Amino acid sequence: MGLPDITAAIAAAESAAGRAAGSTQLIAVSKVQPLDRVVSVLNAGHRLFGENYVQEAFAKWPDLRAQFGPVSVHMIGPLQTNKAKQAMALFDAIHSVDRPSLAEKLARLAQDQGTCPKLFVQVNTGVEPQKAGVLPDALDSFVATARAMDLPLEGLMCIPPEGADPAPHFAMLRAMAARNGLSGLSMGMSSDFATAIAHGATHVRVGSAIFGDRIYA
Repeated sequence: MGLPDITAAIAAAESAAGRAAGSTQLIAVSKVQPLDRVVSVLNAGHRLFGENYVQEAFAKWPDLRAQFGPVSVHMIGPLQTNKAKQAMALFDAIHSVDRPSLAEKLARLAQDQGTCPKLFVQVNTGVEPQKAGVLPDALDSFVATARAMDLPLEGLMCIPPEGADPAPHFAMLRAMAARNGLSGLSMGMSSDFATAIAHGATHVRVGSAIFGDRIYA
């Protein structure tokens, strides 16, 4: 596939779900992608990208922003607390707020700096022991605590269990967001973004279907 195919598929999914055209933002996941592929997507006019690793993003995006102008870059991978300051300086949004210690660190940095990226709470909807994220039963309390710290919560994010039907997880995330007055729903990847859009996704995260298979060192 490629960027034109994905954008067309997103538009078709929005139409099928009775949603407004353009109501879903496409995050082009550029982690571990060769620079020429990223530049190709930038040259095609796309301006919203996702990264998993702070150091990789810092090696890439300052120069690309200098070359291409304003580009929105979102952190979608796990964020180590000791890299929170770097992340806040680079990213426009962080989709992986997943534990109290990280929320506390982001709140301290936000108070010191007077600014903060938009934040999404990652929810472990499948209650998988190996996966990061706030457990569903603890979500409401976590959101309340984060709001008490004046953190700018935008929405929720989830990654359904591999091999599972994603629809119940997307429905659960949507219900939790509505219950907590959050409008953002970061859910859906290359294989299931149409289902996510049908369940109200505001952001879908698509990588290899746009760029091709990742090349790991």
